[in-house]
Amino acid sequence: MKKTGFIAIVGKPNVGKSTLLNTLLGEKIAIVSDKPQTTRNRITGILTRDDTQYVFLDTPGMHNPKNKLGDYMMRAANDAIADVDVVLYVVEANKHISPTEEELMDKLSRGAIPSILIINKIDIADGEKVGETIRRFTERHDFNAVIPVSAMKGKGIDAIFEELQPFMNETDAWYFPEDSITDQPERQIAAEIIREKILRLTNDEIPHGTAVVIEAFEEKKDMVSIRAEIFCEKESHKGILIGKNGAALKRIGTYAREDLEAFLGVKVYLNLWVKVKENWRDSAAQVTNFGFVDD
Repeated sequence: MKKTGFIAIVGKPNVGKSTLLNTLLGEKIAIVSDKPQTTRNRITGILTRDDTQYVFLDTPGMHNPKNKLGDYMMRAANDAIADVDVVLYVVEANKHISPTEEELMDKLSRGAIPSILIINKIDIADGEKVGETIRRFTERHDFNAVIPVSAMKGKGIDAIFEELQPFMNETDAWYFPEDSITDQPERQIAAEIIREKILRLTNDEIPHGTAVVIEAFEEKKDMVSIRAEIFCEKESHKGILIGKNGAALKRIGTYAREDLEAFLGVKVYLNLWVKVKENWRDSAAQVTNFGFVDD
């Protein structure tokens, strides 16, 4: 008999949810950055191992939204929690529980949703702080299990799969083909890879005001040709993204192309353009136009 289950990965921004997803899958499908609120969409990662298919939902970091894009991100995160078999609640060792984390635990309690507390980044936290974090959270909420991990180093990952097993359901057929790793279209993954390079190579003000739209994705025999438009909110941001003599945009394209070629397994021709859409994050219409659409 086959088994399967849907698992939401939730938590505050920048606690390592996307890194955890990539490590669980053994494949990079979610972009990673040290900047908060990197993930904007709900991302599905699929792993079929032995008789079990795990369907992971990486969600945007839980935060108080300040614009229409933020509203969309929170709907994506809350919708994911509502329809899963178990939640991986990711935190990092810290001195206190934030109001956002309090609210999230209340949602889990009200919905009687099974949850596993994941203490991430133990490679950079001392044992006493980890222990105190576990005590604070377990006193606040009745988690089904607690697992300290380092998603970056791959520590504790096997324990996660062990603790997930009781929540997997018997099924006659899996939801996805056995060799699937994600349900995201290649165009969406391409856009996210480009956005990841923008996050990594630009300063704090610019990244959250950018969106990437794939205007053309042409597959040829041994090459994929991609035309992408990068939208930012200010003319000054456009100049920074392009850089002197196009140097910044070329660097973004070079790093993005390397990841795209590794993911697609073929040569990639990448053509990037930068355009300005002022205050697009505050416009529900523009947020929708850029592909942030509720399921």
